[in-house]
Amino acid sequence: MPTTSRNRAGRRVAAVGIALSDCGRVDGATPYTLHAQAARRALADSGLDRSVIDGLASAGLGTLAPAEVAEYLGLRPRWVDSTTVGGATWEVMAAHAADAIAAGHTNAVLLVYGSTARADIRAGRRTSNLSFGARGPLQFEVPYGHTLIAKYAMAARRHMHTYGTTLEQLAEVAVRARANAAHNPEAMFREPITVDEVLDGPMIADPFTKLHCCIRSDGGCAVLLAAEEYVPDTAKAPVWVLGTGEHVSHTTMSEWEDFTVSPAAVSGRLAFERAGVRPEDVDLAEIYDAFTYMTLVTLEDLGFCAKGEGGPFVQEKGRLPVNTDGGGLSACHPGMRGLFLLVEAVRQLRGEAPGLQVRRADGSLPQLAVASGTGGWFCSSGTVVLGRD
Repeated sequence: MPTTSRNRAGRRVAAVGIALSDCGRVDGATPYTLHAQAARRALADSGLDRSVIDGLASAGLGTLAPAEVAEYLGLRPRWVDSTTVGGATWEVMAAHAADAIAAGHTNAVLLVYGSTARADIRAGRRTSNLSFGARGPLQFEVPYGHTLIAKYAMAARRHMHTYGTTLEQLAEVAVRARANAAHNPEAMFREPITVDEVLDGPMIADPFTKLHCCIRSDGGCAVLLAAEEYVPDTAKAPVWVLGTGEHVSHTTMSEWEDFTVSPAAVSGRLAFERAGVRPEDVDLAEIYDAFTYMTLVTLEDLGFCAKGEGGPFVQEKGRLPVNTDGGGLSACHPGMRGLFLLVEAVRQLRGEAPGLQVRRADGSLPQLAVASGTGGWFCSSGTVVLGRD
């Protein structure tokens, strides 16, 4: 099995416990409840005692994140990370945790997330946000109504103009995500959709109609990463962290050199190099999909197809299983979805997917998976390559 340069210098690191909290429509829970539910389930999945956890990675909740989450969970970690870079947060945190474990700074790190984004809006506890604020560099864009979705839409239009990508190809991303969700009993939306239904939906931000955009749900999840010496005591076979990469591209759109290139072009290259594998070796990909264009351009930038060929690539059946649980477009998207990508990747490598289970041509389980998260409006990216023995 390939090993990273980092792990050759230290301990190997494995995902030993994973879990989702209740997801979808969860009206009777708080975000703290979902954090605790996911954490307990992940710990139970690992078969380890909670006393092994000496590290915590958490973001997006509390005034002193992750201190408040640690207190709520009854943990006193000696290593913490609260890096917040949007949807890429959890892949970046996983990279930091793996480095820290390999170096001996911590032994077992719990990555945990929970959000009641949907329930909060329904109950009037919050409103739907159109902007991240108007301070700092954003002050030069907000007055012109440049919302998050408008930025993604503009980038998609640039790709369409440069490479001839079509609306039908972008719509195919949503159709495939829903087809995967149809097999997943945990997915929030499972009814099949067609390309025409995507194209004919209400316009949100040209060229994105409603079904080009992620759903809003409640939910949480957790991943427990641990050093190799804990693996013999775990309940299930380990899934190893083989390589990671992270990259920050821009905040202001005027500073983005090329709207058709995402920061995954850097984070993906680093992750594959450090894992000692190539994109063509990978059996499945879990990609952040707040909007259909994100999936298409990230596939290009991770090297699964050439730049500009993402449109035809997503139309070809059987090329590469992508977002096997239905993704943020159909399964679950409570906010910073990146941790859900890691959970689904581990499930697939274990052969435990609740819905569509990927198999190799010979019927065996997949060996390699990649999870790639995107934050902001293609501002940041974190990529993690995972593999099993």
